[in-house]
Amino acid sequence: MIDLRSDTVTQPCSGMRTAMANAEVGDDVYGEDPTVNRLEALAADMTGMEAGLFCSSGTQSNLLALMSHCARGDEYIVGQQAHTYRYEAGGAAVLGSIQPQPLELEPDGTLDLGKVEGAVKPDDFHFAKTRLLCLENTQGGKVLPMAYIEDAEAFAREKGLKFHLDGARIFNAAVKLNITAKEITTRFDSVSVCLSKGLGAPVGSVLCAGRSLIEEARRWRKMLGGGMRQAGILAAAGIYALENNIERLEQDHDNAARLEKGLAGIDQLVIAPAPVRTNMVFVRVKSRDSELADFMEQKGIIIEKGDDLRLVTHLNVSSRDIDTVIAAFKEFYK
Repeated sequence: MIDLRSDTVTQPCSGMRTAMANAEVGDDVYGEDPTVNRLEALAADMTGMEAGLFCSSGTQSNLLALMSHCARGDEYIVGQQAHTYRYEAGGAAVLGSIQPQPLELEPDGTLDLGKVEGAVKPDDFHFAKTRLLCLENTQGGKVLPMAYIEDAEAFAREKGLKFHLDGARIFNAAVKLNITAKEITTRFDSVSVCLSKGLGAPVGSVLCAGRSLIEEARRWRKMLGGGMRQAGILAAAGIYALENNIERLEQDHDNAARLEKGLAGIDQLVIAPAPVRTNMVFVRVKSRDSELADFMEQKGIIIEKGDDLRLVTHLNVSSRDIDTVIAAFKEFYK
């Protein structure tokens, strides 16, 4: 099956499976798993941070960052469509007692810093204390401009805010900009890096930050049930992903562009514009949406149901697969 629902559906390749099978392990709760320690050090180095913490998911990694930066009753500013606000089950509010202040994102995935300034609460006991500004890169497949990130960093420093990046697809952004991830992430106080999306690992994210914040996050991870034992088997997959699957993300970007071009000529589809697109194509279906997903499944293609489709390319989707998908769309709407 050609699965375009998400880049989380990737399967570990034979080399990754071999690395997992041969991983040296220990008890990570005691800090004794050498493969986990190696992964955390590798991720920290690649993001320009002092330390890393292996987490079971991006949701957990982001939550640990929020709970480490903010105290009960504090507030973080975030985009309405950002993963840390919309798609993480309200964990910051429920488990951290942290108030979100969501703002509508701009078309390019940024937050208008003027609107952010207006949302920062005054030093008055009537209000929650604004502690943290959160960005996401990529946001809906769009890469945040470096000039904007620099301005946002300067704004956060001026306002005394901590600065967190949900970098679930940070390597997609870096590859698209032809720079290292470190050139982006060192602007932030913390960054969550996902291993199980385009990089192809089966499980895990790494929270990277200064040592003191990582130690705080380690305590929260234990409290939230995230202490893992012989986790080196999973960490080995993450190491393989970081060492082998970053440069090839460009193929996913090329395949997304190929898909967009192929679908653009179909009158019943509207392609959402994007200033800098990576591995996602957003399509609005103008007719027969209820039948489309079923038809595609019959052709060996899995897509989401509904009027608005997010089609995501990844390492298990080839250029030949893209041609198959385009042909199926054209057949359905002929």
